[in-house]
Amino acid sequence: MNDWQSVLFLCTGNFYRSRYAEAWFNFLAPRHGLYWRAESRGFRPHLEEATLSPHAETRLASQSVPRLLTRNAPERLVEADLAEATLVVALYEAEHRPMVRERFPHWIERVRYWNVPDIDETTPPIALAKVEAEVEALILQLRAGHALGSRATVGAEF
Repeated sequence: MNDWQSVLFLCTGNFYRSRYAEAWFNFLAPRHGLYWRAESRGFRPHLEEATLSPHAETRLASQSVPRLLTRNAPERLVEADLAEATLVVALYEAEHRPMVRERFPHWIERVRYWNVPDIDETTPPIALAKVEAEVEALILQLRAGHALGSRATVGAEF
């Protein structure tokens, strides 16, 4: 039996917000005693030479978060990713709910939606601070509930 629960962060390109959420969660969760890990995927992975947004990379460095706490490169979401995750979070409801509805309609109610807009709607410092706040709130919810991982013989209850 796997001892870990997982959260899957979704965004459009898997280049900026979801990758930052993945690294921030993976940085904080062990510090809170959670047997959880994060991964991230995108609906349309970003095709750039850089493998991670410079905004996310700079913010990770400023927070002393190791870059290795996020995947090496953007990756496309497939249905198996949704099936394997304990919890699925899309970073921006207005943008991502329609994408879930189009590609994975029977998963639409399983996804939790946040309100972290992309760079065309808000600045990176504001967006990444929102990601941090949302991840921190999620970690508090996981700590307060029955979601410490299967080692505690419970699954996530939401």
